[in-house]
Amino acid sequence: MTKKILVWDVPTRVFHWLQALSFLGAYLTADSEKTREIHVTLGFILFGLIAFRLVWGVVGSKHARFSSFIFHPATVITYVRSLFKNDAQHFVGHNPIGSIAIWLLLGMGIGLGVTGVLLLQDDVADSVVTIHAYLTNGMLVVIAGHLFGVAMSSFLHKENLVRAMITGYKKGAEQHGITHGYAWLGAALVIAAAVFAYLYNR
Repeated sequence: MTKKILVWDVPTRVFHWLQALSFLGAYLTADSEKTREIHVTLGFILFGLIAFRLVWGVVGSKHARFSSFIFHPATVITYVRSLFKNDAQHFVGHNPIGSIAIWLLLGMGIGLGVTGVLLLQDDVADSVVTIHAYLTNGMLVVIAGHLFGVAMSSFLHKENLVRAMITGYKKGAEQHGITHGYAWLGAALVIAAAVFAYLYNR
């Protein structure tokens, strides 16, 4: 029997939305010297968020852990095929396609952070600038694919995945839910980002 269960803890949700906002803000402020400090600040926040997510992916709640969305390639292929048959398996946590987007976003986010720090140096190779630009465009492509996947999964499974990432709740068997939301850690993440932004721009 399915019921409304807590799936996404608060830190995972805060990370998700702060990551999206910081990347969007950094992207929109990348081309103007007047907004350079905002771009750099948001870049550091994004880098810090990813560092947190790497830790939370190991010690976090059940569906936030990396072990919950590591899928064999055959599983991914089977899931993709099932989409075209309108018979896709429902996953309480991340589905196989969603997991690919997450791995790509984390990997490219790390690359953006590293190249971004290198770009702050006086003598930086042109190749670093090029890699940073390619990673930015790659992130945009993956984000677009992720949004399409969210819309498609929401339609096929008749559940609002955007709302789930806001409230933390989805429908599923009771045993698949989590018991702790770790709201204090989510709040600490927001405060840490705000404090860093304030201190960095003093």
